[in-house]
Amino acid sequence: MRNEWNDAEAPADDDVLGQCVYGSRLLGGAPDLVLHGGGNTSVKTTTTDVLGTRVDTLYVKGSGWDLATIEAAGFAPLRLSRMRELIGATELRDTQMMNEFRCALLDSGAPNPSVESLVHAFLPHVAVQHSHADPIVTLTNLADGPERVREVFGDAVVVVPYRMPGFDLVQAVSAAWPAQAGDGTIGMVLLGHGLFTFGDTTREAYARHIDLITRAEEYLAAHAAPRHAAASGAATGSALPAVAPVELARLRAAISAAAGAPMIVSRHADERVAAFVSRDDLAAVSGRGPATPDHIIRTKLRPMVGTDVDAYVRDYRAYFDRNAGRSADPLTMLDPAPRVVLDPVLGLLTVGQRARDAAIAEDIYRHTMDIIDRGEALGGYRALPEADLFDVEYWDLEQAKLRRGGKPPALAGQVALVTGAASGIGRACAKALLAAGASVIGLDLSAEIATTFGGPEYLGIPTDVTDADAVDRALRAGVERFGGLDILVVSAGIFPESEPIARLHMDQWRRAMAVNVDAVAALLQASHPLLALAPAGGSVVLIASKNVPAPGPGAASYSASKGALTQLGRVAALEWAGDGIRVNMVHPDAVFDTALWTPELLAQRAAKYGLSVEDYKRRNLLRREVSSDIVASMTLAMCQGAFSCTTGAQVPVDGGNDRVV
Repeated sequence: MRNEWNDAEAPADDDVLGQCVYGSRLLGGAPDLVLHGGGNTSVKTTTTDVLGTRVDTLYVKGSGWDLATIEAAGFAPLRLSRMRELIGATELRDTQMMNEFRCALLDSGAPNPSVESLVHAFLPHVAVQHSHADPIVTLTNLADGPERVREVFGDAVVVVPYRMPGFDLVQAVSAAWPAQAGDGTIGMVLLGHGLFTFGDTTREAYARHIDLITRAEEYLAAHAAPRHAAASGAATGSALPAVAPVELARLRAAISAAAGAPMIVSRHADERVAAFVSRDDLAAVSGRGPATPDHIIRTKLRPMVGTDVDAYVRDYRAYFDRNAGRSADPLTMLDPAPRVVLDPVLGLLTVGQRARDAAIAEDIYRHTMDIIDRGEALGGYRALPEADLFDVEYWDLEQAKLRRGGKPPALAGQVALVTGAASGIGRACAKALLAAGASVIGLDLSAEIATTFGGPEYLGIPTDVTDADAVDRALRAGVERFGGLDILVVSAGIFPESEPIARLHMDQWRRAMAVNVDAVAALLQASHPLLALAPAGGSVVLIASKNVPAPGPGAASYSASKGALTQLGRVAALEWAGDGIRVNMVHPDAVFDTALWTPELLAQRAAKYGLSVEDYKRRNLLRREVSSDIVASMTLAMCQGAFSCTTGAQVPVDGGNDRVV
């Protein structure tokens, strides 16, 4: 492993906290070392309190901070003397320990210190770095793990048997240290957990971390060639073929029912995944448990192998019943739905309340696949005993990591497809849905749709909605990414140049019908099987027009096409109600913040009526300007509880129009 420390970039030696931040980011930026909030670091220094007294201080990573992006504010300053006093306690429950940590803080506004702060306090070194490095975990997750660790590192490390993080762990460390530590000790391996290194500076602690991991990598390269070439990055074999989107949507519906809420299900079918799911011992090796216990809150005890959700739920309930008595306090079972699915046909599916949660599970399990493969090559991958893993899954301090995310947004776990999402009303609708927690598939003719929004909850696909094959490909890609479809918002449309019927260009007429009606009919037909499997019921919102109830001269093509769209929606509402799918329509008018309305056109229209541009924009009964965001807010409402008992509705969003009212 390459040492990434750069003295030209690192803070000066006298900035010990700055160097700790820098070294932490190097550690956290390497996925083979740290994943999604894992690992922790610290540095010991002296600070001055308000009375001018010098205080020995331990700066340790705050809970909830990610090492890859941590800042100085993410480190909790603790009185080192008090922390070392706590190590001598005969017993310390988790709640007592965390309370003592808060009491030992030198800054009341600091984050909660890492649960492993006592280990950092115990170690007699200035700087400490801790990771769950894949090569280390591979060695420790073996039946002869302690012997392998000694074979690789000799006396350079202290080897500590697995204990729960917190007070039990520091007791185990303090027992092992005197018997094993010597002048050549540069690290500590926690079986089933990870690696600690230390030094007089963060630079030294980091260099030792890289050194030990490199030794482990070299050992694995010599002794544990992966069973599948794809595990080492070789481009062998083939990715798994595509599957029917409705198959994924059906499985997502079953998983969501088990979870008690809509879930995102992401499919991964590349060569690496194909190689792993082809193992004839897939159920056996994957069923042994996670690579490190803190992964269990993201992946559960084991993946679901195959697609029998009911059987997985029964197994999870039995696992809970077997182990619930280990806790002194009553436990409430977590939802029993899988978070990782392995299947020879489907590949790797990862599950989460949101797409980012599914992505975290994917990251973790991709590393787990490599650890399993190499562990098997070394004689057999072994995880911790079930009881130890259960203790972590139902450990209140670990559950707190999930609770810190707060209450999920209203549309968390739901998947929306929005056409015309690169600009205007469509863009505003996609933005509103994302803000409400939905995962959004955006379609638009513009290539900019791919980058209109960012993040794991968004997938933008350049698509001509009149091209049925392109729409089918987009739907397939969206379902592979998110698992299904819950919400369909049809916003893509065109407004041909105004002309009276007597001079109507039939190509303009046909183009309006093709985009505004025909394409929507095809999209509805393709979407129906997916919407019928929406865990919370499907919802369709069609962006129609004020021209439906109140057409204007010169707009025959547009008015007729939007009228046909509305009738199409009404029929869909009649036909699809039995499938739990609601279909409603919005009739906007005079939405001027769209690409249709240029400043020149606005000025021309305002002059025609003898009005200023601002007065023209408010030429409605309420004297209010209608924006894309206002239309989007109505669209969003139609996708939520207020419209749960409404279908076939046509709602004007026009500021009030005397021809409509």
